[in-house]
Amino acid sequence: MLRKMSEDIRHRLNDSAIARWTVLFIVATAMMMGYFVNDVMSPLETLLELPRSQGGLGWTPADYGFFSGSGSFINVFLLMLFFSGIILDKMGIRFTGTLACSLMLLGTAVKYYTVVAAPEGEVFGLPMTVASASLGFAVFGVGYEMTGITVSKAMVRWFTGHELALAMGIQLAMARLGTAAALSLSAPMARHFSLSTPLLAALSFLLIGLLSFLVFCVMDRRLNIPSQTIMNSSACTTGNDDEFRFADIGITLRNPGFWLITLFCVLFYSAVSPFLKFSTRLMVMKYGVDTDIAGFFSSIAPFGTILLTPLFGLFYDRFGKGVTLVITGALLLTTVHFGFSLPVHSVAFAIILMVTLSIGYSLAPAALWPCVPKIIPLKCLGTAYSMIFFIQNFGRAVIPMFVGKANESDPTYTTSMLIFGFTALGATLTAVLLLVVDRKKGFGLQKPNIKGQ
Repeated sequence: MLRKMSEDIRHRLNDSAIARWTVLFIVATAMMMGYFVNDVMSPLETLLELPRSQGGLGWTPADYGFFSGSGSFINVFLLMLFFSGIILDKMGIRFTGTLACSLMLLGTAVKYYTVVAAPEGEVFGLPMTVASASLGFAVFGVGYEMTGITVSKAMVRWFTGHELALAMGIQLAMARLGTAAALSLSAPMARHFSLSTPLLAALSFLLIGLLSFLVFCVMDRRLNIPSQTIMNSSACTTGNDDEFRFADIGITLRNPGFWLITLFCVLFYSAVSPFLKFSTRLMVMKYGVDTDIAGFFSSIAPFGTILLTPLFGLFYDRFGKGVTLVITGALLLTTVHFGFSLPVHSVAFAIILMVTLSIGYSLAPAALWPCVPKIIPLKCLGTAYSMIFFIQNFGRAVIPMFVGKANESDPTYTTSMLIFGFTALGATLTAVLLLVVDRKKGFGLQKPNIKGQ
């Protein structure tokens, strides 16, 4: 009875629309700042490859490819993202989120130092600047992915029984705003001030993100107080259903839906996130776009998702067809990359492809992430998210290296775009398999999220 009273009080706190949407804005702000920093150096590839005498660091395309993939090194090769899920389930959202924001701040500080100091020499066959910036990006990557799974669990915690898909869509849209801002503003800031200026701005934004999350911690603690007070006053020893158990890993790994969603994430995001890191240079080298505005072309995709992702999420809430939306998004992405591989050099054609990319980039995630709670039991969600993100990082670590090498040997970008195209095609086929499994297992992925719709 006391346990039920505690849950009733907690639900009343969650039922406050003002509290829910305030929490969404706060944690989404922290995530948005992380997304800005994740792509802040993407438009700087051409500047980084300039000789030191001209203000660059003398990197090669392969150096940049290594750096771009380094954000996943610690997460993948040292299994840190997997352990992040355990930390999240054992230590809670508040501790994990604060740690994650602090790691992002630390890693970005290392990158900023690297660009400002521009150290000479080599480490393990890499220029010192590449090694140092990659180390910073790797540390940032730990915090970045940890923030992602923490925010996802926070959304489920605060919005279960309410507008979960719409909330996730808005959170994704704000994150894309961070990406779009980085792609649009980074190169002009570097050209008009210095190469380190965008990173200085990134440090400032991450500090804002950390402070925002600390505000969330205060609100989230209030959500716990009634439950804790009642449980403690009764000396109740009932176990916590949300407590991490290693058996949950087995439950998740035996679920075929989990593996299909994970494989889709690996392929889909490997065809989007690394592409955006190379897209600015693609616009310059293949389509002749001026370097000062090339980032704006690249930002079409994330800017488009700002409006479209919440709309597609609302559509899924009301009308269902989640896997259909995912398949459509992956098909659009496949078309875009094969289009970029064609020997067409029209700027208008490139713009059309980027607009199409923005639609596909909105469709799939808007429907994909709300599908996860339908496949995975609530108590396993933290572990499941961490494993999905962990496996996803393999693609994000490997694909940029292949693309960097491909661009060195084939400056027409045909080879690299074909790599992205076939990766997106694999995501499409995986989504089709998910539809088949959903019909057999009855996950309800095609059904509306709002009851009675």
